[in-house]
Amino acid sequence: MRADRLLSILMLLQARGRMTAHELASELEVSERTVYRDLEALHAAGVPVLAERGPGGGCALPDKYRTDLTGLTEQEVRGLFISVVPGTLSALGLDKTIEAALLKLSASLPAVQRKGAERVRGLVHVDTAPWFHPAEPMPHLRTLQDALWASRGLLIKYRSGRGGRSRQHINPYGLAVKANVWYLVGASPRESGSYGVDRRQDERQEPGVYRVSRIEEATLLDATFERPGKFDLAAFWPAWCAEFEASLPRYQVQVRVAPDLVPVLPTIYGEGVHSLIAEAPAPDAEGWLTLSFTFGSFDEARNSILGLGTGAEVVEPQELRDSVIRTAASVVASYTGGSARNVVKLIRGKEE
Repeated sequence: MRADRLLSILMLLQARGRMTAHELASELEVSERTVYRDLEALHAAGVPVLAERGPGGGCALPDKYRTDLTGLTEQEVRGLFISVVPGTLSALGLDKTIEAALLKLSASLPAVQRKGAERVRGLVHVDTAPWFHPAEPMPHLRTLQDALWASRGLLIKYRSGRGGRSRQHINPYGLAVKANVWYLVGASPRESGSYGVDRRQDERQEPGVYRVSRIEEATLLDATFERPGKFDLAAFWPAWCAEFEASLPRYQVQVRVAPDLVPVLPTIYGEGVHSLIAEAPAPDAEGWLTLSFTFGSFDEARNSILGLGTGAEVVEPQELRDSVIRTAASVVASYTGGSARNVVKLIRGKEE
């Protein structure tokens, strides 16, 4: 532990120049007395640490005392510093570790490259968290990491998307994060009945994908396993994502949209709506635009259209139009104390 701290002091002084003992102690989360002892140890090891007392004093290294890291181009250095995503690293508990590694890298760079790297970090910030969506709870992410590093099996209690629960013995192959949502990739071993798991999962040897936030329990097993040599997480993940997207249901809807609602659509459905608007037929005589939307299901389409209020009207399919009318009628009836059936009749009469 002390060796790491001594190296951190060395890297800090190389990267930032003169620092006081108080600043070093605050950065390393130790006492100033400990910093002084570490500085003495560095000096005894032959590191030419310069210390000056009084106002404007502090600890520093000679300008030429530096180990240059050769072989990295300016573009490669930029790529390394931009590639660090703070939120993702924090979820893995590696934020401080990576920060320390970048500090060491920065300290070992030539002065020109070091200034460029520091500038890049001030110009580009990557935030993968979506708007208005709280982070998913992942209390077992650390256990999953431990299983990965040690190649040990896991006994998990998993909640499916439809609410069903099962216990499964999983050999973890890797972790993937997509749109700030974490997934575990792993396979069930053929023989795992002794752990009381769902045997239907035992027969599947192909890797499966599990949403980490749906893992309600995770127990690290003593049994180790050998990760298949042919398995490539970087190749598996995009292929699985493409297959998953292709398997999702598609529900096509045509909707008339009021002129005053059209500019608001991108804030509701994303910037991709601009292309739908550009490809849509010309507005009708009332200025309404007819757009084609794709939803994942009938219920998703109905709930979304209802959320648009009077600014949208379903053109087709007819089943969705009828369902929106019935739901809207029920809402009106609940506020007026009338009958939803009568409200529907009134709407039908106006349509005819």
